[in-house]
Amino acid sequence: MSNQRNIVVAVVLSGLLLLGWDFAMRWFYPQPAQPVRTEQVEASQASGTAAGQAKHTREGGLTDAADIAEEERDLATELKSPARVPITAPGLSGSINLTGAMIDDLTITRHRAHVEKDSGPARLFSPAGTPAQYFAQFGWAGAGEGVDLPGRATRWQVEGDRLTPKTPVTLVWANGAGQTFSIRYAIDDNYMITATQSVTNRGASPIVLRPVAQLNRTERTASADTWNVHSGPFGAFDQAVSFSPNYKDVAQAGKIDNAGSVNWLGFTDIYWMTALIPTPGSAASSDFRALGKGIYLADLFYQPVTVPAGKVVTRTTQLFAGAKESRVLDAYENAGVAKFGLAIDWGWFRWFERPIFLLLDKLFSLTGNFGVAIILLTLIIRGLMFPIAQRQFASMAAMRALQPKLKALQERYKDDKPKLQQETMALYKKEKVNPLAGCLPLIIQIPIFFALYKTLILTIEMRHQPFVLWIKDLSAPDPAKILNLFGLLPFDPPSFLGIGILALLLGITMWLQFRLNPAALDPVQQQMFAIMPWVLMFVMAPFAAGLLIYWNTSNILTIAQQWYLYRQHPQLKEQAEKDRVDAARKRERDKAGA
Repeated sequence: MSNQRNIVVAVVLSGLLLLGWDFAMRWFYPQPAQPVRTEQVEASQASGTAAGQAKHTREGGLTDAADIAEEERDLATELKSPARVPITAPGLSGSINLTGAMIDDLTITRHRAHVEKDSGPARLFSPAGTPAQYFAQFGWAGAGEGVDLPGRATRWQVEGDRLTPKTPVTLVWANGAGQTFSIRYAIDDNYMITATQSVTNRGASPIVLRPVAQLNRTERTASADTWNVHSGPFGAFDQAVSFSPNYKDVAQAGKIDNAGSVNWLGFTDIYWMTALIPTPGSAASSDFRALGKGIYLADLFYQPVTVPAGKVVTRTTQLFAGAKESRVLDAYENAGVAKFGLAIDWGWFRWFERPIFLLLDKLFSLTGNFGVAIILLTLIIRGLMFPIAQRQFASMAAMRALQPKLKALQERYKDDKPKLQQETMALYKKEKVNPLAGCLPLIIQIPIFFALYKTLILTIEMRHQPFVLWIKDLSAPDPAKILNLFGLLPFDPPSFLGIGILALLLGITMWLQFRLNPAALDPVQQQMFAIMPWVLMFVMAPFAAGLLIYWNTSNILTIAQQWYLYRQHPQLKEQAEKDRVDAARKRERDKAGA
């Protein structure tokens, strides 16, 4: 039991270190601004803001009240312009700006901006110059001389009234020198826009052009980039997804060229992403650039093409702009977009996290409530582990029965440690006892817990999902904070002091669970087990409510399981009570001796 306690303590402390590292680093050791290399001084001076100083929330979006008000005013002005082509699709709505042929107005119709039901759809793209600037643009770069190309200020003509899944639109511009440029936009029912760029050369000689596509965004609306969830530039290169670099890396370098053949590239937040997907086999190149003032580019460059006189050359690029819905991304991957399902940053344990997510999503589809689905998932996991728990308790009983023999061996070989180890292992083998069997449920529980943790913080399927009563968003922390009297007092406690009802229940259930375990005779272990439930209460308070529901349910089931198995193994319960009494007497003796 002493060995088991040591393993439990080590695992729990390791888990606390893993889960709390990012918080501790940010709270106790605020990071200074990184130095900028000499060749990037000009870009840094132009930005007016040191890289990494933007304030980012978990979901992203503007945080300053003045910026939010300015964004609303700018949108109202920009979107009134008649030089726009409406976009209406099941997944996206917005408009295309005929000035520059930019897709700079997109909202995600399936997801709300905030938890309030009347908050409107989540906005992804905003026009250039607005505080939330974020847009996509398709065009050409000159690879030769003497060709007038369309640019940011070019006013395009449109063929079609509205972009829908059934009605594509085509933007056309002629340079007056024999070349006509066109971009045909098509959209599907989800989040994919297909841009087909064509150049018709009616001139007397060939021209050489380079088709390009570009994403342009501000860092001000980015979600927080943490140790377990990447926010920033990313992409797939040579069939491998790369969740790097971050914005700070690009700001310091000014420009980062991506090595390898590009499958797709763009920007990701915790729930949203954009990606440019080149024509397969086109040998395109790509980079990420920092323009200053927190503006970043993802560039896609095709190889220069020659357009002979009297010919047309076409290049097709896909733009994904929307929510990171697992099923949608998997469907696009099945349709040919390499590694697109891995755009969700599952991390090292995706082989385990994906099945947990799929089971949870299936339970949600059956129950209609994600909180109930989490509880059912916990019941399934604990049910599968119950036979292991039975063996654990049987092993504990066997270990208890061996205690007199083990003590006899310790007395006999107290001066011969190798012999003691040899005889102890022989005794275990003779009695068919595995001293580590009691740790198996804990070892299994750790990846399950981490998989659910990643599922709850990553998957948009649980965003804004309510449970019961005051819990309106299972992906967010418990809003019922005790320190502000559940919202009655007009302040929001710091995250590490934001103890809610679910965190309090976690501390209580952990305390009850430890009370049912045999008491440790070591005073240090006694103190650790006494304070651990309340330490966990503070550590877990800022985490998603859904995760706390899982842990509370698991604790309650563990208490019920312990009560049942103690009835099956009464000698363990008697020994646990005896250990508790002995521990109390030892504390009294230690106090008296002091």
